[in-house]
Amino acid sequence: MAGAIDRRLEELGIVLPEAAPPAGSYVPFVTAGPLVFVAGQITLWQGELKYLGRLGAELAVDDGYQAARLCGLNLLAQARAACGGDLDRVKRVVKLGGFVNCMPDFTDHPKVVNGASDLMAEVFGAAGQHTRFAVGAPSLPLGVAVEVDGIFEIR
Repeated sequence: MAGAIDRRLEELGIVLPEAAPPAGSYVPFVTAGPLVFVAGQITLWQGELKYLGRLGAELAVDDGYQAARLCGLNLLAQARAACGGDLDRVKRVVKLGGFVNCMPDFTDHPKVVNGASDLMAEVFGAAGQHTRFAVGAPSLPLGVAVEVDGIFEIR
């Protein structure tokens, strides 16, 4: 039987990808007490990299927003794996960290990372409200536009 969050995802028309394996010498998530720390997720969808390039050059703010949303979907996939497949175990989203691959004069980092933040609020409601940071970077792994990590409190 589907849980409340699975039903919410279905209502929103959201299909989560499978949790991606790590791309380096790390694990995709670590559970410490009631917290799950999810490693940075990039713009990978069904094995294909999306949203390559820099904000303020090849990509516009809306592209970045969609890239961050995709990172958020991958975060949720990892959180689901950490919760044994049951996202109803997520008590709240605690914090997101967003890195934006951008030009030095780009200043709309918050608008870009809102793509992941808005997704968390859509899926979890008030429990999706979180702290976060959004910073620029001169490059990101594999040339992706955005990378987002997260901390979730679970039951």
